[in-house]
Amino acid sequence: MFGNLAYKLIEELYLYNRNFCSTDYDKALAEIHAILPLKIHNFTGDEHFNGWMIPPKWDLVRGQIRKDGKVIFEATHPLHVIGLSKPFSGFVSKEELQKHLHCDARFPDAIPYHFRQNYRPWERDWGFCVPKQFFDTLEEGIYQVDILTNESEGYLKIAEHTHVGANPETFVLVAHLDHGGMANDDLAGVAVAVEIFHHLLPQHTKFTYRLVLVQEIIGSAYYLGKIPHILDHVLESCFLEMLGSNTPLALQHSYGGRGRMEQILSNLLKNQTGFREGPFRSIICNDEMVWESYGIPMSSLSRFPYPEYHCDKDNPSIITHEALHDSVKVFLDTIEQLEKSTLMRKKFEGVLSVANPQYNLYIDPGQSAFGLHVDESQQKLRLLMDTLPIVPKERFIEQIAEELQIPLSLTLNYLQKWQEKGLVELI
Repeated sequence: MFGNLAYKLIEELYLYNRNFCSTDYDKALAEIHAILPLKIHNFTGDEHFNGWMIPPKWDLVRGQIRKDGKVIFEATHPLHVIGLSKPFSGFVSKEELQKHLHCDARFPDAIPYHFRQNYRPWERDWGFCVPKQFFDTLEEGIYQVDILTNESEGYLKIAEHTHVGANPETFVLVAHLDHGGMANDDLAGVAVAVEIFHHLLPQHTKFTYRLVLVQEIIGSAYYLGKIPHILDHVLESCFLEMLGSNTPLALQHSYGGRGRMEQILSNLLKNQTGFREGPFRSIICNDEMVWESYGIPMSSLSRFPYPEYHCDKDNPSIITHEALHDSVKVFLDTIEQLEKSTLMRKKFEGVLSVANPQYNLYIDPGQSAFGLHVDESQQKLRLLMDTLPIVPKERFIEQIAEELQIPLSLTLNYLQKWQEKGLVELI
């Protein structure tokens, strides 16, 4: 059964305090590297990019609230102290303390996830995330606050694993490893991806597949914007998100909605109970916009929404082996179908005079005005002939056939003639 490796990884890593740049983030990468060899791209804190700033390395040492010398709240969970909290030691009134306490409006006993400061390191405050029940029981008086952190120059580690195939054309799966103290968002996506690539290790594939583990949004921004040629040969990408909960799978299509990988995922999942799909940014919002901004189609497969989103109730108790199994399997099935697909590489530009004897590829469907029979299959091939000059340089013939509503066998037979003339390459 698929999903066992993923479940074990979630159990091991979910309580790591995986801030963008932290000791626990590094430890999580080391745990994954023991399963799957990783290449690490490291960016230093002085590398600003498009307004993004890498926060300092931040590790929580202690977080306590005392009243009358007694500890009434202690940080024992990664969500208890807000991400990148400033250190603070001092005495405050109840009113002042409550300004620095954050609660979950949905659950009176939950600890919410406060993450914004990781994206705005220039605008930091101190604070705790506490259950609403605790917030409401605070009495008037003076409270002693003690938040102690270890901080040093920041860096950003982007992890990458590449399964090299016979051809350089590459499909990328992306997931984010931050969000410490939570299991489904997005540790489940990471764990599913790691298991997928672990299964690929002994396999010989036609295409190349790459796994990229990032800090949400900012990781993709640095990875795509700061590494020369990192996108060479990348055809398509998919974001793996929240794939462990007992909620239905949802496929969000790329901006253009024309990727072969998302096409296969849609076909495989369309009859699954509860499955839904929608256009770009209609289901979830993550790194898709970053990848699309560099011209790489990015779909997303998730189990969003789920009730425990962004709080400590997102823990292994909501993760099911069945959900992980199905998530791993659908991607392995997708890769299997990708391997059976035929990619066309164009080796010409512009519009060719295909009636020229050197090509002899002209399709004449007939003309009723001259009393000539109009052949429907020839009409379809004529449409294919006229469309080829504007088809992207690399395109799967299965996509071409579906878009033009031409039988796949007819499409392949005609393109094989173009290949014989050296105008395209079919792989």
